[in-house]
Amino acid sequence: MPKKWFQNWFNSPYYHILYKKRDDEEAELFIDNLCSFLKPKADARMLDIACGRGRHAIYLNKKDYDVTGIDLSFGSIKFAQQFENKKLHFFVHDMRYRFYINYFDFAFNIFTSFGYFETDKDHIKALKSFNKALKIEGLLIFDYMNSQKIINHLVTKETKEVEGIEFHISRQVIDGKIVKTIDFEHRNKRFAFKEEVKDFKLADFERLFAAAGFEICDTFGDYKLNAFDINNSDRLIFICKKNNA
Repeated sequence: MPKKWFQNWFNSPYYHILYKKRDDEEAELFIDNLCSFLKPKADARMLDIACGRGRHAIYLNKKDYDVTGIDLSFGSIKFAQQFENKKLHFFVHDMRYRFYINYFDFAFNIFTSFGYFETDKDHIKALKSFNKALKIEGLLIFDYMNSQKIINHLVTKETKEVEGIEFHISRQVIDGKIVKTIDFEHRNKRFAFKEEVKDFKLADFERLFAAAGFEICDTFGDYKLNAFDINNSDRLIFICKKNNA
């Protein structure tokens, strides 16, 4: 069976080259603001779902929390494992399948690390696995792009040069997905990758979370935790509680 786009792209070294300038300061600001808002207990157990190379998990662990990171990419997890300690662990794992049961106080899914699958069934399956991993009344912190703003201001073509590689990027909206194609040449070889992320909006998430046993407690529109505005917010952030039902 051919690999899905996310299995190919997230395992590619070029993914990390293109996105190497992702802002750690912004990531840390978000975590700081979340911790101020959520006030986790000192012994809280945290799960970072689709953790990539672990920047959020590592920062949470620096605050002395017990943190576990999971990701489908073997390369990313191998990189993250160099930072492991008594209270920080990383595992290769597909978010659609159960990982621990009733174990974590908080689960994080950050920086649009969702919306990759073909069917609602798979998205709900993933959310149900997040739910199962949480203790009763555990919280899911879920950070997605504000797809409406992206569509309103869609940059259809751009070129980014990183480490001497010219990445030619195009974007379009096709069948309810924001599709990004990435073409480039390196060492006389041509490469082409794509990203396909569902154009989920607030009403979609209300439906998906309800189907997976979550209740939405709070909604924010940016990493400073300002109110969500569909046309102006950069992010669509949810705090969801695991239902007792």
